[in-house]
Amino acid sequence: YWDQREYAKAREAYDRVIAIRSDSIYSFYHRALCALELGDFSGALPDLERVVTQDRDFDSYRAAALLAHAYGMTGNAEAAEAFFQEASQFSTTPETMVNYACFLKSQNRIAEAREWLGKLQAKKRTMPRFVERRERPWFRKAKTLAKELGPS
Repeated sequence: YWDQREYAKAREAYDRVIAIRSDSIYSFYHRALCALELGDFSGALPDLERVVTQDRDFDSYRAAALLAHAYGMTGNAEAAEAFFQEASQFSTTPETMVNYACFLKSQNRIAEAREWLGKLQAKKRTMPRFVERRERPWFRKAKTLAKELGPS
């Protein structure tokens, strides 16, 4: 279901898996990913908190960055800032950079948001073409966000 982008069905499947065996953080992580794709940020929080509590650097700090993003989207700015600070030290994925820039924009920290978008553009110039193609949706989001921020 995940590969077919049927996130609601995938989330239900992970619910059944977790009901049978609840000791695998992979199931919780993937259920949280489904919730995020569905826009249910508050529903993803408990699963991401569990994953990050058990393994701080799970999925190369992507879980921590997604937890920060979910906190930011649910209005918990202090927790979001703390997790973004930690995740951005280790994770340089475009997803993390764009989500952090969006969070900074929501906090009216426009100069810092522009700085993160600038870091992303610098990173793009050094990426292999196949990675750049894979990350294209995040570069598009960054371009849209840069337009929203206005000229520097």
